[in-house]
Amino acid sequence: MIRAEIAALLAFVDKLDPSRAPQSRPAAGERLEQWAILLEHVPATAQHPEGRHWDVSQVAARHFAKSPYPIKPSDIGAPWETYRADVVGRHHDPAPAVDPDDEAAYRAALRRTRQAVAIGALPPAPQLAIEGAVSPVRAQRDADAKRILAELGSYVPTTVNERLAPLRPQRAQRERLAAAGRPDPLTVECVACGATAGTPCRIRRIVPGSDAVSFRPMSGPHPSRVEAAAAHHSNHQQEPAA
Repeated sequence: MIRAEIAALLAFVDKLDPSRAPQSRPAAGERLEQWAILLEHVPATAQHPEGRHWDVSQVAARHFAKSPYPIKPSDIGAPWETYRADVVGRHHDPAPAVDPDDEAAYRAALRRTRQAVAIGALPPAPQLAIEGAVSPVRAQRDADAKRILAELGSYVPTTVNERLAPLRPQRAQRERLAAAGRPDPLTVECVACGATAGTPCRIRRIVPGSDAVSFRPMSGPHPSRVEAAAAHHSNHQQEPAA
């Protein structure tokens, strides 16, 4: 506040509490000088971003309403520091438009910006999230995972699907591989047993006492099928996304 604003504040204070007003011009001048020095950094008014504006006369009035003691400069300065900390706490310093190697100028610019925010001359600057661009490889992997999961299909809620996972280990494994962007052996045919894409590898089973031959599913794929799936996955990853 400038001296004229301090003088207006003191006149308002004397109106609220005439019994404690200075009785001589020298005493009034001495009080004005003291308050001007101690409250030079405190504005008369300030705009709060949420509408709780600062008004020094209202602060003085609240003091008289709550305290039986004479008002002092600290009864104005302390509430201002609380108000200022609340407003500046909502502000996240953007980089000042000064040479960052000039430390003194950099700090001075930060102080000016914070003071402007505190008195409502500038709105608080929001904190910006750091966003990184998704790499083409990651984007392609995510797209492949979504495609494979869509092909696998789902007609039950996720929670039910998770409970069914132990009963459908091969499907659960395929879903895990797709989500992790890893090669799925069941996406290619198996040259070892002739299993088509989407079906598990199989092993021949001879029925004792007859010439009948049947097949039973294996718990895991043949190594050659795993290698073929890895090669297919690698080639697909190298292709440019459409």
